[in-house]
Amino acid sequence: MSAIKTETTATTARATLIRLEQVKARTCLSRSTIYAYMREGRFPEPIALSDRCVAWIESEIDAWIAERIATRRGA
Repeated sequence: MSAIKTETTATTARATLIRLEQVKARTCLSRSTIYAYMREGRFPEPIALSDRCVAWIESEIDAWIAERIATRRGA
């Protein structure tokens, strides 16, 4: 698992990056659905690590999952 440190205004936070296979496993979505949702603005965008390598910020995926749960519960 990859991790990077990002500077914030007052504190240092740690952001964990996850690759597509982990995103698919956590969301139970297929690759094509993830990319379709991204095109529609309904899913977090990945971060480019290189020309052919991307990863998602784990906390953004967690927030997306939490939103789905809240929607189901009518919150």
